[in-house]
Amino acid sequence: MIAALQREGWTLAETPEAAEVLIVNTCGFISAAKTESIETTLSLKARFPDKKVIMAGCLTERYSAELARQMPEIDAFLGNKDPSAIVSLVQAGRGGPPAALQPTAPQPAARSKTPADHRTDRLDHETHRLERRRLLSFPGSAYVKVAEGCANRCTYCAIPLIRGDLASRSIPSIMEEIRGLLERGVKELVFIAQDLGSFGTDRGGPQLTDLLRETASLPDQLWVRLLYIHPDRFPREILDIMASDQRFLPYFDLPFQHAAPEILRGMGRRPDSSVNLGLLEEIRARLPQAVIRSTFLIGFPGETDRDFELLLDFQEKARFTWLGAFPYSREEGTRAYALKNQVARKTAEARVHEIQQRQVPITAAALDAQVGKTLRLLIEENVEGEEMSIGRAFLHAPEVDGLVVVRKSLPPGQWAQARITRRNGVDLEAEALP
Repeated sequence: MIAALQREGWTLAETPEAAEVLIVNTCGFISAAKTESIETTLSLKARFPDKKVIMAGCLTERYSAELARQMPEIDAFLGNKDPSAIVSLVQAGRGGPPAALQPTAPQPAARSKTPADHRTDRLDHETHRLERRRLLSFPGSAYVKVAEGCANRCTYCAIPLIRGDLASRSIPSIMEEIRGLLERGVKELVFIAQDLGSFGTDRGGPQLTDLLRETASLPDQLWVRLLYIHPDRFPREILDIMASDQRFLPYFDLPFQHAAPEILRGMGRRPDSSVNLGLLEEIRARLPQAVIRSTFLIGFPGETDRDFELLLDFQEKARFTWLGAFPYSREEGTRAYALKNQVARKTAEARVHEIQQRQVPITAAALDAQVGKTLRLLIEENVEGEEMSIGRAFLHAPEVDGLVVVRKSLPPGQWAQARITRRNGVDLEAEALP
């Protein structure tokens, strides 16, 4: 959306007070996110009644008609299928872009294609004009979206309702984006999709291994981090690549969600936690430094005390470095919505709290094992008014894990070598090395 508006002569304001148009990019995945999205949008309109406020993203994709009917004070609504359409909504009733800047010439119409072709083409086209693209990540790091949508059809998940079926980008398009990012000084590539393990299956077969091989051919010093691989779709071949090329970080985000057979079966997932434990053993045998993050979905319909005990046992055996636990959110349109035996919210939240408390010593032990080691860091920012910097090591994904605090001001977006001196909660402290 930013790139499309900049091409039409708009500039990005740093504060809402300085902006003419306010765009709220929403989430519609779970009830808490929906509430936050709506409250944020209404709050901005109340604070700035004379500014145009546009609600965009997943929530409006899912509930556009209802939102337009229930929130008449909001100026416009935009889903997630065509972000560039934000231009017409911003410029509607204004008389076009700023007078000093003229819009670019319209592009020729594309030949007739199927809806799936259009989705893939849009994903590929988003990588063009890289010099205009504003990175919203911390310096030195960039997200690379390799696919959109999901075909796994977990019974509780609204992603297919919002994002549609799987649409994978072409590997040449992804590599074009990667080369452009590296030319701009990016050092960490974070590959993302709703399920990286399914990448390419809509094009005839899994292609994540092929993508990693192509990336491995680059001569650059870089980090490649993989986020979100459905455990049932985990491609073992990537372990060979990661074991032979240390640029591919041994970091795995595997959302197991549960361990009780009946709950996994109800979720539409493989109902055998022993297979999942076997996957963890295989990863750690090949990559002894492996860091594994997972998520648990607590309070799925029918979850009993016995089911929860099985999950606690799985947690203890799995020994995840990082773990997120969330209460089940009943979502319209999903297969689980009509299931009986809903778990009381208070029960689900109490179980979430217990999972979180039990994870504290497990994560602490994993972090304590890093004390005394020398690690390569990617510096994200300096601490204002202090001779300190904040960075991440291979075991930290952006924005979701802990951090490394270095007692020295270092340039953001650059590498640094540091010796880990102590753990402080979920963060590490370190001394910079020459």
